[in-house]
Amino acid sequence: MKLGCIGDDFTGSSDLANTLAKGGMRVVQYCGIPEGPAAAADVEAGVIALKTRSIPVAEAVRQSLAALDWLRAQGCTQILFKYCSTFDSTPEGNIGPVADALAEALGAHKVIVCPAFPGTGRSIYQGHLFVADRLLSESGMQNHPLTPMTDPDIRRWLAPQTRHSVGHVPAAEVFAGPDRIAAALDAQHAQGHRLIVVDALRDADLVAIGRAAADLPLITGGSGIALGLPANFGCTPAPVPWLGQPGRGAVLSGSCSTATRAQVARHAARHPAREIAAADVIEGRLTAAEIAEWLLAQPGLPLAYSSADPAEVARVQDRFGRDRAAAALEDMFAEIARRLVAGGITRLITAGGETSGAVVEGLALDALGIGPEIDPGVPALRARSDLAVALKSGNFGGEDFFEKADRMLAGTP
Repeated sequence: MKLGCIGDDFTGSSDLANTLAKGGMRVVQYCGIPEGPAAAADVEAGVIALKTRSIPVAEAVRQSLAALDWLRAQGCTQILFKYCSTFDSTPEGNIGPVADALAEALGAHKVIVCPAFPGTGRSIYQGHLFVADRLLSESGMQNHPLTPMTDPDIRRWLAPQTRHSVGHVPAAEVFAGPDRIAAALDAQHAQGHRLIVVDALRDADLVAIGRAAADLPLITGGSGIALGLPANFGCTPAPVPWLGQPGRGAVLSGSCSTATRAQVARHAARHPAREIAAADVIEGRLTAAEIAEWLLAQPGLPLAYSSADPAEVARVQDRFGRDRAAAALEDMFAEIARRLVAGGITRLITAGGETSGAVVEGLALDALGIGPEIDPGVPALRARSDLAVALKSGNFGGEDFFEKADRMLAGTP
């Protein structure tokens, strides 16, 4: 294994694995830290998917360092810490504390911070993160129920999370190519900066940043930062093979993002759909068994969703508490997934990082094979010989994503 990757959620990890696979690397996504050595000897990039984005800082650091230990034991010479392309975090963490801990363990002193992903509209200019033509703080992410992003300046948002000074490599240096980027990183390090935000507006910028990072022990960013890495290991882009999964499909959505709510609305107009109200779950009026039974009884591609608008999410959190509401829904989706697979569902599509993580853990999946891309940032995944899944980050995918994903998983795109 050459490149070791640590993802802070399951959807982002599959997004990263997809980028590396398209670049020609042999990739496996591990669901949590494996107990023993990698089973396949020909794996070039190992992606360990953790669920550390919103957990207590100390536990996120502990799990990330344990993942680092496993990856180094497999022979990895470079580590990539992958977080969301909208930099989902709070002023306390978890991006900064995990990056600090990994940097200390690896002796890394020029650590790139670059969540840009132009393919999905995420770009960084003058240290500010944009979603399409909107600043991050005006993109809808300011309403995120767990990590509301209210400041688009990544330098300013990261500063209270880290023990180190935060530097910046501006777009003009990035446009000049890998050598200038490397020189700019050296200059920022000489000024005392350890975590260095790097601008990126185009895929070509990310490729150049990747080349400039060839000798760095640690890189951090969104999946886009991996665009230039496979070539550093002698890999070339190649088609990703896929064998379709016959059978029945279902969709579970727990994301409240603007994109997912539009996807839910479109799908509900064409397919059976049932809303899961958080209050009904918390107060015991609705069970996973009831929802799973309903889904299994529906034709076509049925959907169960808890994708309320920001005002409703705020009301639920005020009434029950953020952690209680989130845990209740995650437990619900995990149990629904178990019952669906036991009932014969062979293609499962999930929307939302926390929801996807809950489903993966609920199904006790150990590793995921990486298939072709459904929409930018979302690949088809082989979970078992009789189960294919798609794990979608909330803001990713077109409005027809659920139908498109099911066709891809079935092998009939």
